[in-house]
Amino acid sequence: MESCIEAYLDIETTGLSPIDDEITVVGIHICNENDTQFIQLVGDGITSDKILEALEGVDVIHTYNGSRFDLPFIYCRLGINLAEMFKHRDLMQDCWNRSLYGGFKSVEKQLGIKRNLTEINGFEAVRLWWLYVNYYDNNALKLLLEYNKEDVVNLKALKDKLL
Repeated sequence: MESCIEAYLDIETTGLSPIDDEITVVGIHICNENDTQFIQLVGDGITSDKILEALEGVDVIHTYNGSRFDLPFIYCRLGINLAEMFKHRDLMQDCWNRSLYGGFKSVEKQLGIKRNLTEINGFEAVRLWWLYVNYYDNNALKLLLEYNKEDVVNLKALKDKLL
């Protein structure tokens, strides 16, 4: 039996509009049996080619609310339709099927999934990005990248609890 290569994907942006806002971070956690790899693309380093390179060989992409946010945002900003190119599983739908509602952080709490950066949310992620861009605050970028990594890694923990 061939192993399934899974990717867990989450993006950070400067806002909610894929027309007006930018993608600031793309986090991708690749899992192939016992081998894992974590990739982050940041700012100008986010390109369609680099995302596709990171996802090469992947069988399924897992997201949380990715059907409505992450994948359409990537498609609008970068022109690649990951939903058509890969099998996609939006874990939010699995949560809803189990009466687990709310944002990702709320669902994590309901399921007992640990999170270190509890004080950071999407709004704070935007603020951290602008602190980095406008004031060259490398600590803000480091915190933003840690937040994104925790989101992406916790997607696997969520999938493992649900499926």
